[in-house]
Amino acid sequence: MGDIKILDGGMSRELQRLGAQLKQPEWSALSLIDAPDIVRQVHAEFIEAGADVVTTNSYALVPFHIGEERFQKDGAALISLSGKLAREAADASGRKVTVAGGLPPIFGSYEPQNFDASRVQDYLKVLVDNLAPHVDVWLGETLSLIAEGEAVREAVANTGKPFWVSFTLNDDTAQVNGGAPQLRSGETVRAAAEWAAGSGATALLFNCSKPEVMKAAVETASAVFKDRGVSIEIGVYANAFEGEQGDSAANEGLHGTRADLTDDAYSRFACDWAEAGATMIGGCCGIGAAHIHTVAGALRAR
Repeated sequence: MGDIKILDGGMSRELQRLGAQLKQPEWSALSLIDAPDIVRQVHAEFIEAGADVVTTNSYALVPFHIGEERFQKDGAALISLSGKLAREAADASGRKVTVAGGLPPIFGSYEPQNFDASRVQDYLKVLVDNLAPHVDVWLGETLSLIAEGEAVREAVANTGKPFWVSFTLNDDTAQVNGGAPQLRSGETVRAAAEWAAGSGATALLFNCSKPEVMKAAVETASAVFKDRGVSIEIGVYANAFEGEQGDSAANEGLHGTRADLTDDAYSRFACDWAEAGATMIGGCCGIGAAHIHTVAGALRAR
């Protein structure tokens, strides 16, 4: 097993832990308006916990969350601020920390049926243009279907920066019990990996799904890349949500988090993913700085 890049964890609950307000529809975007210093502090705490990569707090900077009017009026400035805060935290750390420009699902989390290829680039362009001065790499994240990954590839093609793509997985009971890994669109992880192998992406990740479904996705992607003879990193950052998520949009409310997913329990999952071939590991919703600290220690001790 080679060196593991440690990713950061979920932004929203760490914002809340440090005193920022979360409410719909703005969600984590509200902190960029009301409490930017707390956003910077969350990045800094993840770095202190061991993260080698921090992702900009740009996930909710889409009309789905802040509304079309505010996106057109304030979107560019808020997106730029999210990049600036992540860059400041990384540069102040005293070590090399990569800043990933987060490119969210434009038309809603877990909502593959809402994807609109005719409009997606209009919104992605605003994100890319305003994050570009601050970031080292692009991260299309929590994408539910392959077409969203292709849209990210197109949006960043002329930036000169590498890009990573992260898909969210179906994690219902059937999948947890060993069903073939698939995206929330129903497309297979194998198909997503085949797309990634020819896309130019330098990493394929899986995020915002239960830890229990991640290992099979890593194994599937690893087998596809081996068969295709391509060198693409594989990453995982799972969430800590309770219950079934497939019937409700992510961030529809403040979902409960699992009491059983302690720092140690999550780090055991992380070690399994590393053994399966993942080389980039962090956390998504409900996985905080304490989890990342334990994960970083466990992986670096191996």
